[in-house]
Parts: sequence; C-alpha cells; structure tokens
Amino acid sequence: MDLFVVGGGSGGIRAARVAAGHGAKVMLAEESRLGGTCVIRGCIPKKLLLYASRFSHSFDDAAEFGWKLSAPRFDWPSLVAAKDREIGRLERLYADGQDRSGVEVVHSRAVLADAHTVILVGAGRIVRARTILIATGARPDLPPFDGMDLGITSDQAFDLKELPRRVVIGGAGYIAVEFAGLFAGLGSDVTMVCRGSNVLRGFDEDVRQAVASSYTNRGIKLMLSDTIRRLNKPTGVESNTSPGGSICVTTEQGGRLVADQVLLAFGRRPNTAGLGLDRAGVKTDPKGAIVVDASSRTNIPNIYAVGDVSNQANLTPVAIREGHAFADSVFGKKQWQVDYSNIPTAVFSSPEIGSVGMTELEARAHYLAVDVYKTRFRPLKATVTGDCESSLLKLVVDHTTSRILGIHIFAEDASEMIQVLAIALRSGATMKDFMSVMAVHPTVGEELTTMQAPAVRYDRRDTRSPVTMSEN
Repeated sequence: MDLFVVGGGSGGIRAARVAAGHGAKVMLAEESRLGGTCVIRGCIPKKLLLYASRFSHSFDDAAEFGWKLSAPRFDWPSLVAAKDREIGRLERLYADGQDRSGVEVVHSRAVLADAHTVILVGAGRIVRARTILIATGARPDLPPFDGMDLGITSDQAFDLKELPRRVVIGGAGYIAVEFAGLFAGLGSDVTMVCRGSNVLRGFDEDVRQAVASSYTNRGIKLMLSDTIRRLNKPTGVESNTSPGGSICVTTEQGGRLVADQVLLAFGRRPNTAGLGLDRAGVKTDPKGAIVVDASSRTNIPNIYAVGDVSNQANLTPVAIREGHAFADSVFGKKQWQVDYSNIPTAVFSSPEIGSVGMTELEARAHYLAVDVYKTRFRPLKATVTGDCESSLLKLVVDHTTSRILGIHIFAEDASEMIQVLAIALRSGATMKDFMSVMAVHPTVGEELTTMQAPAVRYDRRDTRSPVTMSEN
C-alpha cells in the first residue's frame, strides 16, 4: 500500500483522492461516516439549522412589508429529517468520489502498530503502508464536573428528538455563539454561561461587543465571568417546580438555572487518543495535537497529519488544503505548502461575523501607527421593520502605508462578503484602493468604500495617542 489514510473527514478524503489521482494505491479507514465533523455533525447541518432559525425573523419582517400571513408553525422533526436527507446525500457523494478515484474505503477503526503498520480493528486486518496520513480531526473537549453526563455536545444537538424549550449553553466560542443564535431563532429560551468577560475570545473587540449587545437585545441571556459547576436532576423542592426531564444547572458564581437541554461547548481538542501514536513514535504536544512541520510531516518521516488533529488552524478549508498539498507534494511531485496568513473566517451568528487579517489590538502591537475606520448603522430593511439591530463594518489600516491589515464585519451575509474581501486584503489593497471603487447602492458593503477618515488613530510615536478623528 502506498498510502494509508486514517480518518475520512475533509482533509483525509481530499488527500486520498488526490494521491490516487497521482497513481498511488490508497486505502482510507473511517470508523464512523464519511465526511467527518464538517459534513456529518458540524458545518453543514449547522448551516441548515441556521437557515431554519432565521425564518422566524423573516416572517415578522414580511408582515411589516405588507405580506398578510397566517401564523407559522415550526416542526422540529421535519427539520431534522430534511437535514438527515441532505447529510446522507453528501455522504454518498463522498463515497462515490473515493470509489471513482480508486481509493479503497474501509469502515473500521484504525490504530498504528508501528511506523508502517496499521491494524483495522473492526475488520480484523493488518495493513502495511509506505506512507501514513493521520486525519482524525477533533472532538469536544469536556473538562470534568459533577453531572457532566447530563449535558450534550454539538455532536448530539443535531439529532434531538424535540426542540428544547429552555437551553443553557456552556461556553462562548463560535460553536456556543452559533447554537445560541439558532436555538433562540427557533423559539427556545437561551442562556449562555461564559467563563470570560465577553464572547468569542480572539476576535476583534468591537465585533465581540456587537455580538454580545445584539444577543442581549434578542433575549439571549449572557452570564459572563462564570462557568458551569454542576448539573443534576431536580430533587425535593426542586422537583416540584421543575417539569419532568429538566436539568438543574449550578454555576461557579452561585447561579441556578433550569434547562431542558444543556449544551457543553467548551471547545474541541485533537482526536488522537487510542491511535497508537506512541507505538509509532509520533510526537504530540501537551494538548494532544500531532506536531508537524510546514509540510504536515511528523517527526517520523513517513507519517503525516492534516486538519484539526494537528491543531494549527481548525477550519475545514484549511484541512482540505493541507490534504491537497500533502498529496501533491508526496505523490505528485508538485511541492507546495499551505500559507496560514490572513485566513478568512466566518461565525454564523445572527447576524453573521466575517473576519480576515489582524484585529485592532494585534495591529497596534505590531505597527507604530494604526488607523481604525469603522461605521455602525441600521440596514435599510430595519427602517421599515423597526428592528434596532445595527451593522458594524471595520477596517484596520497601517497608517504609514495605508495598507489594510484587517477587515471585520458584523452584518447580514457577512460570510459572503468576507470571502471576496479576503482576496483584496491578501493582494495588498490600501484604503485608497477601497475609496477609489464606485459604491453599489444601496448595500451594506458600500459602506466599506465610503469611510473617508479614520475613527481613531493609534500612534506610539505620539504621546497624545489615541487620537479620535471621527465616527463614520
């Protein structure tokens, strides 16, 4: 065997198909379903549920625009069934693609016996391979606490038998934020318990504050600087005031909540446990991530790792590109490496976040003088519906060269805008370039071309910094 791939997610599937296209004899082992986290229990089902959740606001908006509607009724089982049909279709497409490429797919858990030997636990086979690729992704990270087994993770959230009326979410990352928005949109009462002082650590501060304010306005309760300490079934007096099936939530700060479901979204960690990496001599870091070089190669020359299992940039497109680069480089004699700079990303909150490049704080730490252009406004549709939701668009700029360092958007369809804007940022676009483009009116995106002066300038050479310029 030329290549054995452990894991049938986005990175592993792309690597297997491309390697086979270069003439390699490839086997891929997946113990669950082809498609991995993104297709089966992540990006795709999440986006489908988000579409469903946004209809509730659309119905309200339609009435303000003159549509006469009967009272809509939501049916959770119908949504889950539709989601399952689409996931099944995508899984079959992946299987067909591997088959057409000549990849042998084995539905079995695979563990390493040594640097060239893989044991297919479910199939009772031992396979020798010249090259091994680990692409097992990540799994929910659950710090232990009392009653943890009463909660669910995002893996189970897509297959609930009924829509929970009350949801408590532990965590404040993108998974927690996205599920909070979709459950609230579907009518659930949602509370987020966040360890930090705000949501979405690592994102631009203005965007974080915009999300927190928006969610609070939408009725989502944020319990900041707190965390879940215990889950338990109601007993005694509690049982008389809590409906059957309820879960009592106790937080570190003494908060007490009652929920129908508790979603534990504390983050994810590399899925490396029990793979036999120690027997093969593969090094991992303290978080369990496989240590790789710029070519995705581990310390063992014939073993590679791509995707979330190496914990470099945990995004599906990154895993796909890493898998492709590996296959081209090792089997196609086309040496290239993944560029991890300026990766665009989206959070499918409500509204969405689109972000690429440096945050304001990062830019201020790396550049002597930074201009920050930003604008907040109510979208045109909100002027009719009366919605108080405001959009935020922000550009972080190197004052010396006028080059754009970061773009951050909190607005409807931000994910669609940031994909194209990332091209401009990676191409070295400046504020002059943006302002020279004719605006498309009326749109949200046009605001990026009309911000004539920075809202604030930070200059480490000036003792008066920061200097407020204007608020666009």
